[in-house]
Order: sequence, then structure tokens, then C-alpha cells
Amino acid sequence: MFRAFLSLLLIAPAFNAAAMDADRQMASSLLAISQSRMPEALTAVDLLTQQHPNFRLAQLIKGDLLLARAQPLQTLGNTGGTRNADLEQLRDEARQRVRALTDPLPNDKVPAYLLTLGDQYRHALVVDASRSRLYVYANRAGQPIRVADFYITIGKAGTGKQKEGDNRTPIGIYSISSFKSPRELTDFYGSGAFTLTYPNEWDRRQGRNGHGIWIHGSPSNTYSRTPRASEGCVVLANDDLKRLGQYIEIGNTPVVIAEQVEWVAHDVINARRNDLSAAIDQWRQDWESRDVSRLLDHYSASFRAGAQPLPAFAANKHKVNAAKSWIKVGLDNVSLMLYPERPDFALVSFVQNYQSNNLSDRTAKRQFWSRENGRWKIIHETSL
Repeated sequence: MFRAFLSLLLIAPAFNAAAMDADRQMASSLLAISQSRMPEALTAVDLLTQQHPNFRLAQLIKGDLLLARAQPLQTLGNTGGTRNADLEQLRDEARQRVRALTDPLPNDKVPAYLLTLGDQYRHALVVDASRSRLYVYANRAGQPIRVADFYITIGKAGTGKQKEGDNRTPIGIYSISSFKSPRELTDFYGSGAFTLTYPNEWDRRQGRNGHGIWIHGSPSNTYSRTPRASEGCVVLANDDLKRLGQYIEIGNTPVVIAEQVEWVAHDVINARRNDLSAAIDQWRQDWESRDVSRLLDHYSASFRAGAQPLPAFAANKHKVNAAKSWIKVGLDNVSLMLYPERPDFALVSFVQNYQSNNLSDRTAKRQFWSRENGRWKIIHETSL
């Protein structure tokens, strides 16, 4: 297993510039080991353990290097063949940290979910559970540009949270709702916690429950936790959480959590954006037409506006439009995101500017759109 890590490093063309210092220092040590430069490897890992004496994986590698003075290295954590659950988890952490450096993401691809970022978003966060990685994307005129990434821990039972206490991290699109400082928390949460809006309205509609899903730090006696060690939260090293904080705006930073991120080329993003945008614009035009039948054709039979089902929603539209001689609908700050694991399901958010002969209104809305029989339709709507 140790040789497998080293073989990855030997074929790596360069370190990923976006990786954080601890990853680079650890990889520097492993690279030196792969090239039989043991004194350099020990110097590198010594520096790492001095900076972070509570970094368990670094201490394990240091122990291996000291042992290597007496016998050849066969695996990461030489235990004479004895299986140890904690040791296996540390090996998983090593794999994921090495993978981030030796298997970097292609610069010409982006997460499939970020079709359009509205002007209100400066950054978006994307969690790839399969890689134990959180990626930060800056909003450049609606286009996502990766600016940082961090090693993370997810739930002990993996992803796909359904209920309270299942130790799973949810899959979906959320936002940062608040920040809890260390003064408000126990040491377990380290340098603080950014709270997430789980469960969102779609989770609740699917019967998912639970609470307290956060992005938080690590206890003071642990630099980082192994890849699957939380109760469902996304966990970072404390210094990484502080770095992440510079990209977060409370109440305004979207967080996409996926089991395995789909990475696609920009032309694929453009095609998907244009497809969904065309459906939204047709919905807007048909609303302006005051033809209620045309408008309602954009709604799924299972549509709900909050708790209101489609029949009640339709009856209200007929009643309201009967008093209108003209309607104008404008959409500002439009954000389009495809849902993880569901390419035919999207979260659309915008500020709606509604004007008519007897009413003017400006409302922030979130809609979930689903493709049914080849057509995008609205399946859920919430006025914020």
C-alpha cells in the first residue's frame, strides 16, 4: 500500500498549486521517500509535525521514517500485518491527500451544477465526498473559476442523509446561514462552525429530517480527522476553516454537496444553461400573456407553492388574472444550479419584479425545476 502511494507520486507532473500547505509538505515528504531521499523526507515531515504536532497522519509517517533506519518500509504504518481500524482510516486520509496532488482536476472543466451564479454570489462552495475535498469557486460574470480547495471529512456512514442520527452528510444545494464562534461551542468544533440550511424545502418534501449540519473545525488535539469521521457535518482543519472563511458571506454563499462531482467542459455547461434558461424565459412570457392555461402548462402535476398544491395554485391564478389588463415580469439576480446526482433537476433562484395594472411587487423566489417527458417544469416554489 505504501508503494502504491509512492508510485502515484513518481508519475505526478507537479503539485496542485491550489492545495494547502499541509498537503504540499506531506507530499514533499512522500516524494522524497519515493526517491530514496530519506533524510530530506524526515526533514520535511519534521517541519510538518513541529507546525502541527497534533497531525496524526504526519506523526505516523515520521514513525515510519524512523523505523526505516532499521528495516525496509512495506506499508504505511508498519504493524506487522495487524489490522487496525484507526490505522486504516489514516491510510485513507493519506490516499485522499496524495490524490489531490497527483490527480489534479482538469483546468478546462468545472462542476456540472454551477450553470449561472447570480450577481449576489461572490463565491460558491462545492464538496466532492468521493475525493474528501471542498472546492471554492469565484463568480466571474456568472462563470465559476476555482480559487482554492481543502481536505475535508464527511459523515461516518457516507452521504445521502435521510434522518436524524444516521451519521450521513446530505446531498443537495444549501447555503451558509450563520457562523458560530468558538465561544459559543465546545472544543469539539474547533475554530468555529458555519451552519447550513439543511433540511431545505426539497429535503422536507422528501421526508428527510435532522438538523445541525455544519461546516466546522477540528478539536484542538486533532489537526485533521480521517475522511469519514463526522456525524454528518463537513469538517476541516482549523487553519483551513479560517482560510475558507474569507470566501464566505453569511446568508449568501451557496454550498453544493455531491457524492462524486460531475466535471464537464464549458461548452456542456453553456448548452445546459441555455436549455434551462429558455424554459424559464418561456414561462415568464407565458405569464405575461395572461393566458392562464399557457402559464399552468409550465407546472408539474405534483407542483407545490409552499404547502399549496397545484389545483389551489391554479384556482388562485385564474382569479388573480381575471382582474389584470396587463402583466410584466422581470427576473433579476438569476442563479441556475443543477442538483447533484440529478442532471434533470435544478434549483433556480431570482428576484421577481412583477408589475400589473393594479399591483407592483418585488419578491425573492426559489424554484425547483424537473424535466418531465423532455420538458422542464416547475415542481416546487418558495417565496422568501
